[in-house]
Amino acid sequence: MKGQAIGQRLLRPDAVDKVTGRARFPGDLVMEGMLFASVLFSDRAHARIVSIDTSEAGQVPGVVAILTHEDVPVNEYGLIYKDQPALSGVSVRSIFDRVALVIAETQRSAQRARDLIRVEYEDLPALTDPREAMKPGVPVLHDTWPDNVQSHQRIRFGDVESVFARDDVVVVESDYFTPHQEHAYLQPEAGIGFIDEQGRVAVHSTGQWSHDDQHQIAHMLDLPLDQVRVIYAPAGGAFGGREDMSVQHLLALAAFELDRRGIRRPVRILWDRKESIRGHHKRHPYYMHFRNAASRDGKLLAVEATLIADIGAYSSSSSAVLNNAVSMATGPYQVPNVKVDGYNVFTNNIVCGAFRGFGALQATFAAEMQMARLADALGMDPMVFRLKNALRDGSVLATQSVIPPAVSIRETMMHAAEAAGWTDQGKPEPEGDALEHTLRGIGVASGYKNVCYSFGFPDKATALCELAGEQAIERAVVKIGISEVGQGTLGVIGQLAADTLGIPYEQVTVENADSSEVPEAGSCSASRTSFMAGNAVKITCEAALEAWQAGERPAVAQRTFRPRPTSMFDPETGVCDPHVTYGYGTQIAEVEVNAETGEIRLKKVWAAHDVGKAINPMHVEGQIQGAISQAQGWTLLEDFIVQDGQIRTQSFADYLIPTVYDMPDEIHPLILEVADPQGPYGVRGVGEMPMLVLAPAILDAIHDATGIWFDRLPVKAEDLLLALHARAETQTGA
Repeated sequence: MKGQAIGQRLLRPDAVDKVTGRARFPGDLVMEGMLFASVLFSDRAHARIVSIDTSEAGQVPGVVAILTHEDVPVNEYGLIYKDQPALSGVSVRSIFDRVALVIAETQRSAQRARDLIRVEYEDLPALTDPREAMKPGVPVLHDTWPDNVQSHQRIRFGDVESVFARDDVVVVESDYFTPHQEHAYLQPEAGIGFIDEQGRVAVHSTGQWSHDDQHQIAHMLDLPLDQVRVIYAPAGGAFGGREDMSVQHLLALAAFELDRRGIRRPVRILWDRKESIRGHHKRHPYYMHFRNAASRDGKLLAVEATLIADIGAYSSSSSAVLNNAVSMATGPYQVPNVKVDGYNVFTNNIVCGAFRGFGALQATFAAEMQMARLADALGMDPMVFRLKNALRDGSVLATQSVIPPAVSIRETMMHAAEAAGWTDQGKPEPEGDALEHTLRGIGVASGYKNVCYSFGFPDKATALCELAGEQAIERAVVKIGISEVGQGTLGVIGQLAADTLGIPYEQVTVENADSSEVPEAGSCSASRTSFMAGNAVKITCEAALEAWQAGERPAVAQRTFRPRPTSMFDPETGVCDPHVTYGYGTQIAEVEVNAETGEIRLKKVWAAHDVGKAINPMHVEGQIQGAISQAQGWTLLEDFIVQDGQIRTQSFADYLIPTVYDMPDEIHPLILEVADPQGPYGVRGVGEMPMLVLAPAILDAIHDATGIWFDRLPVKAEDLLLALHARAETQTGA
């Protein structure tokens, strides 16, 4: 019976509850006798706190408690570095900082009291440009990093200067900028904190790694790990934005502190959209300078790049994001000479962290824009140029490691080209008659991204399987601490388990929600869930099945999967084996430009992505379509404005994201299945890869239509119109 579930378009186990409204998201959670909490954020980008006066706020009817930094047992937390206070008491480094937490009988009372808290600040100079924040003599934001550089990674491979000194090469040099981006998930942050029946601090919310939330909360409250319990409800999207804690630690603190005061009541937090935009991290802005060289016959010879990331006020996952960006600055190509420097720099802007693409997105944008410009300068077909330089099995990367087997970037290029009608004669012509003042163009970009944690992090995932029945297996329960954030992971795990056990999909139940009941499986990030959790479930189900066949009733097995080891950059040369494996993709975009208004219409996208094995093809298509929408917004619409450390785009009224009316007329998801020998049944990740390459493909298409290169995002209608006017004035000599 094996092979009956994998590859099928099966119904997600949570689908009916979600479409009928029965599913309880964090904002739907209620408990008897619950109180309500409201957060006071800093209104300063950088300041010393002189005093916090809660006396007037405490007189508001219904107020139960007001918590400040003095109420936090260990006032620090963070994903990688514990450099962020739960509640700020000495200084604030960003409007992201929380200063106080008001707990009251009603939401209205909590908010009213919050607004009456008086904080006296002494303003300090605000650093808002990472390039300036790196300079000597500026204010230091963290004593641990006296130059405001949180991390610096480099790669040195070959001799780039000798290449650039030659007179027989074509050199392209440019600066690029990629902006903040808001995750814009469906439901803002919410949850309930309470003391459970065993006296444990419990948080019912959502996120991307329940066991890591548990570890951070236990540290902050100075509690043993087993005295903290984290329960995840389904998330209305995440995209990396729920990797950091937002309300979880505050809910835990509220329940813990009330209990210390003899008040054992649940506490609820429900943020509105403005609080959400202010209170969770964003995509990192990157300032990048690239210089690339190629021979006149199209051989890529050298890449020199400097990447400077604005990480905001705290570290979050920025060091891992930068590692990815540096490792992928050459794109999915063989380059014999490489010099890359990447810098993470603290500023007083909003905190930045994980977002779909995780550093690879920013680096890929610049790398692919350079490839497009080189092809143009060489007069070569851009697809031919890429194929000529694409990685293959056995290729040596700039980190001087051999790329893991099953490299499929060339296959994605050829598949996308064939589907779009790209031939040996060149790119296809857009179909149909163009209207007057309409310019059309076709663009292409390719990219790759790591699957799993990287750079020496000891990745692992543990699963437990219970088999019940008499003569035949009647029911299988798989327990694994993965996050369901809308991507359909519960169904994927169920399909993998069903095929491994040789039973119908309907007989498998996947439990994932409660950290006290399921083993740890790592975060929903790094495009790792299907690969890591899938491998863990496969070996666990195989062990349980072996026990069943040996006569155990019920049969129970627990196993941990660990992928092959990776290693960290050498601090001087960058030599390392950076990533477990990769996913690959190529996209071709067709655009129409209205020369009178500057409006850019994304007409068609052909998206070829190698997933190793599509466990549920419907899920893969959904990931591709969703990523294209998100990437389109980042490229053409979403203009997240931070000015003097203050967010100016505070809601969806002034931060525009794509709607159904903005979507391309046609999206062609092209699924390749080049099996990854490390993955369960050949699986490799797909969640982030379709996000990587649309922006450079669109900008390449805009250039094809107009002859104008853009080097920063977003490219809005007014940007294009101004560029068209500027060119016309130059041509007429006005």
